[in-house]
Amino acid sequence: MTSINTTKRIRTGSAPRVQRAVSYPQRLARSLVTAAVLVALSGCEAPLNLEGVAQEQAKPVRRTDQFQALASNDNTLVAVGTDGLVLRRDRSASTWQRQQVVGSPGFIDVASCTDQSFAALSLESEVWLSRDQGQNWQRTAFDSEENMLALACAPDNSLWAVGSFSTIASSRDGGQSWNAQSLNEDAVLTDIQFLSKDAALVTGEFGTLAISQDSGHSWEVAEYIPDEFYPQGGYFRDRHNGWVAGLNGTILHTADGGRSWQSQPTGTESPLYGFHASGQRLFAFGDHGTLLELNGQRWAALDAPKIPVYLRDAESLGDNQLLVAGGWGALFTVDLNQ
Repeated sequence: MTSINTTKRIRTGSAPRVQRAVSYPQRLARSLVTAAVLVALSGCEAPLNLEGVAQEQAKPVRRTDQFQALASNDNTLVAVGTDGLVLRRDRSASTWQRQQVVGSPGFIDVASCTDQSFAALSLESEVWLSRDQGQNWQRTAFDSEENMLALACAPDNSLWAVGSFSTIASSRDGGQSWNAQSLNEDAVLTDIQFLSKDAALVTGEFGTLAISQDSGHSWEVAEYIPDEFYPQGGYFRDRHNGWVAGLNGTILHTADGGRSWQSQPTGTESPLYGFHASGQRLFAFGDHGTLLELNGQRWAALDAPKIPVYLRDAESLGDNQLLVAGGWGALFTVDLNQ
């Protein structure tokens, strides 16, 4: 078990010009030539056209958007990104509504809670809450000197964030106060997941895997993932079956709760950032537009747009479609009936 640590932690020297007398007709001719040249040059310069800029700014989704995470509840889909970007839409609608949160926090993760609220984590290690379907966001009292990287909402609606120095922070009162504990290892935790109200797992740097059986009150470090594997993301279907993804297109799978791990072929060397489960189907996503689905013990590429951007998250749209988000305005749906 680990102890609890609270974190409040110019032109120079030009030769003189020789003045020469110039007659009036010569001066007039030169003036006319100069004027003609200026008129010709002005005709070559296209007028400044801001119409394209205005059209781009009017779009809810823009080419410069850097999406980092998706979440949904029973009624609403939410996408978050850098510069305080939040997009929301009703599940029954097709148009996104765009807003920028005051202070422009660099959102890197978002989660939905069982009470239908949303929580978002920023690069500034701030946690923001929305209790009105993503329309308004309030910063919580979270204060940490550590860099927090991932966020989760437990079945009891408690909020959880993990990050550097194996820090696990939690709030059981809706963000009014926070408690931070550490695994006492100088490792970055990159993911946290609750399997039930009691069981939770965290994964991170140097192959770290830690498990809680008492709703996150205490944590026990399990067997390390081999070769100090650095998981960019992880997903456990149950206490026994789990996957972690990382660089070079690597995905490892355990069927015995992390005591042993096996590599699964992915057909890519692109970095992989995480997973999304839809029923019994499991998807992985990563750099260079990589989108994969687990097929037995192998991963196969899905028929998705061929775009050279990172894909950071996915969310189910019913049983037949997958919403995918990533860099440079990547926000698209994939037909799963293929």
